[in-house]
Amino acid sequence: MASRSLGGLSGSRGGGGGGGKKSLSARNAAVERRNLITVCRFSVKTLIDRSCFETIDDSSPGFNNFAAILEQILSHRLKGQVTWFGYESPRTFWDYIRVACRKVSQNCICSIENMENISSSRAKGRAWIRVALMEKHLSEYISTALRDFKTTRRFYEDGAIVLGEEANMLAGMLLGLNAIDFSFCLKGEGLDGNFPAVIDYTPYLKFTQSSDSISSDEEELRTLGSSSSESSTPESVGPPFIMDENSWFNKCKRVKQKYQLTLEQKGYLEELLRLRENQLSESVSQNKILLQRIEDSDLAHKLEKEQLEYIIVELQDQLKSYQSLDQLSAEVSLSQTSLDPSQSQEGDVKQDTLNLISEGKEDTPSLLGLCGSLTSVASYKSLTSLKSNDYLASPITDMASPGLTPS
Repeated sequence: MASRSLGGLSGSRGGGGGGGKKSLSARNAAVERRNLITVCRFSVKTLIDRSCFETIDDSSPGFNNFAAILEQILSHRLKGQVTWFGYESPRTFWDYIRVACRKVSQNCICSIENMENISSSRAKGRAWIRVALMEKHLSEYISTALRDFKTTRRFYEDGAIVLGEEANMLAGMLLGLNAIDFSFCLKGEGLDGNFPAVIDYTPYLKFTQSSDSISSDEEELRTLGSSSSESSTPESVGPPFIMDENSWFNKCKRVKQKYQLTLEQKGYLEELLRLRENQLSESVSQNKILLQRIEDSDLAHKLEKEQLEYIIVELQDQLKSYQSLDQLSAEVSLSQTSLDPSQSQEGDVKQDTLNLISEGKEDTPSLLGLCGSLTSVASYKSLTSLKSNDYLASPITDMASPGLTPS
């Protein structure tokens, strides 16, 4: 019974130790992820601030640090590649990027793969970071790769930054780098893939010493100075105070540099504000001119519309008057034909004669002379007079008279 109880106790202790190791490893992984993301945010802010005063290229310490941080983030908990013999060969983040970023439109994956001066996978990944920054598409590449969760899960282990909540923060941070104009040389020493990237944390570390600690340090220096041998001179305690004066001098120098930088930024912002005010005033004046032109054109269009409406009304009145005149002339002609049928018959005979003359087929001089005589008014009157006399017999009268018989 005692052995069983001791065994159970030892088992419970062993289980508790395993749980403690798991929690410790989880804490360490979370701290590592948080540190990398925080340092990446600081490096991005540093690059944005420096880009206002200098060109960001391969010689910039801020960029070299950012490239090392991004390489560490993309290499965090990256799986190895298992060979046919069961061995696991190491991978680089370029193996993941070239597969997950194929869907990006107009990507630079093929051009980097075909570079002759770059052979190693790590060097190609570093070249991709530089090309993506120059193209201002680094955030788009990372976002597209993170959306391909199946590929990301295939390349990374659990607890990786690209598989956690920090991945969305990473894509949002990198979006601010699109405002910077980078200039890189793809043949420099920064693409050497033989050495891993090392992050320099010193630019982002800030230690603030409290007033109590400062006073305790001064007391400690005095104690050390008083506890020295009696043969020591006062000059022996001089170096600490001289060092303190130098530190204050360096602080004043840094404050002066910050003040000069603030003055330069102030002058730049004032000049930018003046330019924007001038542009705004010019835009306002141009807007007023355009509004005046629009008003003038609207007034001209209204006047033109009124004139066209007046012209349309006049044309409608004239059309009505013409229609009434045509109707009146038609009524007059009908009344004349009903009152004087002999004149209408004579007019029809004249028109028929003219039609027969115009449709004649023989172009003889006698016919032409007859046409000329018939077309004249005098010949037409003579013809009617002959019809009325007894010298020219009319077929109508011959057929109407009962006394005449055919011979």
